[in-house]
Amino acid sequence: MRVVSLVPSLTEAVAVSAPGALVGATEWCSHPEDLDDLGVVRVGGTKNPDVSRIIALAPDLVIANEEENREPDLASLRAAGVEVLVTEVRDLPGAFRELARVLAACGAGRPGWLDEAEAAWGQLPEPDARLRAVIPIWRRPWMVLGRDTFAGDLLRRLGVDNVYATHAERYPHVPVEELRSVAPDLMVLPDEPYRFTREDGPEEFTAPSALVSGRHLTWYGPSLAQAPAELIAALRAACR
Repeated sequence: MRVVSLVPSLTEAVAVSAPGALVGATEWCSHPEDLDDLGVVRVGGTKNPDVSRIIALAPDLVIANEEENREPDLASLRAAGVEVLVTEVRDLPGAFRELARVLAACGAGRPGWLDEAEAAWGQLPEPDARLRAVIPIWRRPWMVLGRDTFAGDLLRRLGVDNVYATHAERYPHVPVEELRSVAPDLMVLPDEPYRFTREDGPEEFTAPSALVSGRHLTWYGPSLAQAPAELIAALRAACR
């Protein structure tokens, strides 16, 4: 198989589970860290892939996601005779289903990390208390997690309820003044897509801020096996 991945988390999943199959990935695909050493060709961004470069790689399969990639780009690939597999992930069970589907399409067997991830999420400790949280993913302008998001589902399973979980939009733009006024118990600030840091983000709010790994909060792939422990540790540290 020759596979091009346009989804960073799926790039990692394929590279780890089907060594040698991955021939192309986006500039945003940062894991595994040795992708370039393995000869994987960079094919542009998730929103602006170089379609002609992808076609030139003669892939058997291009992996995409309905949220991360644009339909016109995928349509151009299909028009050139390239098979495109489009994933849709809105919650943890959906992530596990789609990962199994993608890896099977790439000719990989079921990897051990997928069993480890399912076990880790199936044995979560009972949270000390449920917390109401706002989860910004961007600033200038401020944007937060809304309804039906994978990251929101992960946090819910860890005892963190998204204040904007019933919003009409999945990623609403919300003025910072409103974010303050909803008086959350906690702000959850990931380091991607916007890189929130101790100096960039928490100063806007009086609620405690949990700085978390975006890879563990938003990626569906091998990092899911470590995600519960990593996220719980960050949440507990913020609430001390």
